[in-house]
Amino acid sequence: MIRKVLLIEDDLQMQNLIVDYLKDYQFECFAFSNPKDAIEEFSKNQDYSIAILDLMLPEMDGFDLFKKLKSIKDIPMIISSARGDIGNKIYGFELGVDDYLAKPYEPRELVLRIEHILKKSSNNKITIGDFEIDKDNRIVIVDKYPVEFTKIEFEIFIFLVENLNKISSREQILHATSLDENTKNRTIDMHISNIRYKIGDDSKNPKYIKSVWGIGYKFVG
Repeated sequence: MIRKVLLIEDDLQMQNLIVDYLKDYQFECFAFSNPKDAIEEFSKNQDYSIAILDLMLPEMDGFDLFKKLKSIKDIPMIISSARGDIGNKIYGFELGVDDYLAKPYEPRELVLRIEHILKKSSNNKITIGDFEIDKDNRIVIVDKYPVEFTKIEFEIFIFLVENLNKISSREQILHATSLDENTKNRTIDMHISNIRYKIGDDSKNPKYIKSVWGIGYKFVG
């Protein structure tokens, strides 16, 4: 499977090295030395799996580029920079970079970091029946329509989905969420009722979240 990588690196020797190395690991790497060209490309074509960007670039600082790319589409991003001091690393992670590699480094390490990030990202995206779920960004789409869950509703929904076709007691649901441990059963039932309403599940004849009398609930997929 070919995975697309957006690379912004103005050191052409480094750029060519990364492009050639990634090709050996089934990555299709599109490289740019000018950040404005990369922004234009990303605005038109957003099917990239991950972006790698330097910080010291012409016309635009790498952190500003990072924020601009993120505003277009939220994909995983790695900083690849000679600015390896702790201050820049902290700022990068505070902005939300997925990894930070200080130059010089071995290209094999970059490949390993990319594969780790993409595997983690893939594990946090779930498709079950009518549902598309992005755990990282707390997005749930059912029949192509987004569902607006509260924090607690999302936690309960994810717990039930991850325990597909298994009976989950109210106690298990309670301990899997940030609900107060003194929460009453009827409060959990209320949250379940709200979730059912939002995903279009008939409470009298539910398709997705089944009630198990005397125990709890089961998500059926």
